[in-house]
Amino acid sequence: MVRITRVYTGTGDDGTSSFVDGSRHEKSHLRFDVVGTCDELNSILGMIIMETNRLQTHEDGGKSSSVNRVKRVVITALSRIQNELFDLGAELACMPNKIPEQMELVSEKQSEMLIVEMDAWLEHLEPLKSFILPSGESPEAVIHFARTVTRRLERNMVRLLNVEGDGSVRKLALIYVNRLSDWLFVLGRWVCHCLGHSESLWEPLAKRELSDGITDLIKKINSNDNDFSLID
Repeated sequence: MVRITRVYTGTGDDGTSSFVDGSRHEKSHLRFDVVGTCDELNSILGMIIMETNRLQTHEDGGKSSSVNRVKRVVITALSRIQNELFDLGAELACMPNKIPEQMELVSEKQSEMLIVEMDAWLEHLEPLKSFILPSGESPEAVIHFARTVTRRLERNMVRLLNVEGDGSVRKLALIYVNRLSDWLFVLGRWVCHCLGHSESLWEPLAKRELSDGITDLIKKINSNDNDFSLID
């Protein structure tokens, strides 16, 4: 059982910190960057849970039912993923060949679970006809944010692999993170669908007109401000 009685230790005041195996390294070490990104992602998942909990239900059956469904699925799923990311962060905090024997590792089972869940969500979604802009209402916008940070975690893991060589990152860990970014993308689409929100689709440059600029809007707002200033 973990027992933490004091958070501060002072041992990191010199700019170093410990890997899981006990060895100390500069905090600028690429492996700490990987672990930090994993922690950052986990924190963003906490934000998604917070935003999901804030969703308002209404008395009408349809809306209330959809919101409750989204809350149950998102909170249950992300609570599981948060635990898995905590496991992953601990694993990434040292070389794979120095991982303590008792440590639980993310396995193929977790990656397969992500695929099964994606397939279940996709049964209710229309095929994409354009790319989706990372925006939308809450919590979809935060899910997009989490997806991009997951990709950054993946890039950092590959960079660590390139710097420290084969065996510095477990292949199954890398596969899991790659699957997770796809999972978050599909989750965002499913949440958007269930809540009746509209996806923001990318339009090619040739289809976007210059009239989309906001110059005229700004001038109109300034004009209205001047009119109001004349009122006593």
